Amino acid sequence: MSETAKLIFGDKTIEMPVITGSEGEKALDISRLRGDTGLITMDDGYMNTGSCTSNVTFLDGEKGILRYRGYPIEQLAEKATFLEVSYLLIYGELPDKEQFEIFRNNVVRHTMIHEDLKRLYDGFPKDSHPMAILSSMICTLSGYYNDSSDPLNPRHREISMTRLLSKTPTIAAYSHKKSIGQPFVYPRNSLSYVGNFLNMMFSVPAEDYEVDPLVEKALDLLLILHADHEQNCSTSTVRLVGSSRANLYATIASGICALWGPLHGGANQAVIDMLEIIRDEGGDVNKFVQLAKDKNSTFRLMGFGHRVYKNFDPRAVIIKKACDDVLRKMGKQDPLLDIARKLEEAALTDSYFVDRKLYPNVDFYSGIIYRAIGIPTEMFTVMFAMGRMPGWIAQWKEMIENPNTKIGRPRQVFTGAQSRNYVEMGKR
Repeated sequence: MSETAKLIFGDKTIEMPVITGSEGEKALDISRLRGDTGLITMDDGYMNTGSCTSNVTFLDGEKGILRYRGYPIEQLAEKATFLEVSYLLIYGELPDKEQFEIFRNNVVRHTMIHEDLKRLYDGFPKDSHPMAILSSMICTLSGYYNDSSDPLNPRHREISMTRLLSKTPTIAAYSHKKSIGQPFVYPRNSLSYVGNFLNMMFSVPAEDYEVDPLVEKALDLLLILHADHEQNCSTSTVRLVGSSRANLYATIASGICALWGPLHGGANQAVIDMLEIIRDEGGDVNKFVQLAKDKNSTFRLMGFGHRVYKNFDPRAVIIKKACDDVLRKMGKQDPLLDIARKLEEAALTDSYFVDRKLYPNVDFYSGIIYRAIGIPTEMFTVMFAMGRMPGWIAQWKEMIENPNTKIGRPRQVFTGAQSRNYVEMGKR
């Protein structure tokens, strides 16, 4: 017998079905609440509101668990590639060899962008933030591929998903080249997904460029760790905009804009900004650790703790080793990296941080790796968007293919002025 919960309001008693997920999560189905009682729920930030059921990603913040389609993030990080994980997220199963080759070849064949699209970069000021360029260019793809942008057409969906995965690294790398005044570098089909991006980012026509295998592996790992994270701000935005049946390019552009915020995808950039503040103030890490403990201080350590993970961030555990390997291999002498090391040590040994579980999170380590391999700070959130692309696509695909999907339309409790009469300007 299915479980129900009862709500008593005035002289009415209504029963609400209890939905149980595959991992034992329970939710109250309140879809009939307003119709039966006239009531709605209030939940600032949707902290206790489920907007959908999903088969894509499972996250348990209390236990530090993250799984894509049932596969633990630890296994995928160790054994899979980003493109393999992308296939898994979008299609629900790991590909066999033939399926993967078809998928990889399709992605490789669509990495170039239209030559006319390249000219649009000239319209952006040199100091434009790469996220402004990325979101604009992704949305502009709608104009170049309007013959295949119907979200209800399976063939249109397939080609749009492939184009997004393929062209995002190219668009991202070109935004960087634009900012430093260097010529755009065409994609190379002989390179891996990540190797191709690194080549477009850092090579120049005047000399040869070789992709460092360690850097390539570390960046591939970072993309895997960022690939999806359940119903966060940007993913929820993608689902909400997509529910209107906007084309996929416009829908993903909305997610990129949501990710841009410093409370979401901009967190790893905030880590570097914090390290620069500490450096500019003399580099005394202990001083800022004490400020972070002082409840009267406005200083906050960025990259420590997590809104969802209450024990530890499983992604941070994985990426810490990659961070150690990259820094050891590259032998970078950078005051910011030295400060980061001291902060990490304080967070892992100081009882104030240990007791409150303010551990270094994935944003802390990803910012350090990006900086070590030469990716500019303003590109950090773009890297996050590249990694999150398959997750956004998978969540959108799941939503658009669900026959029960309704256009998103949250309710509100109005607290403004009640009805009043217009007063002529001369009498005000």
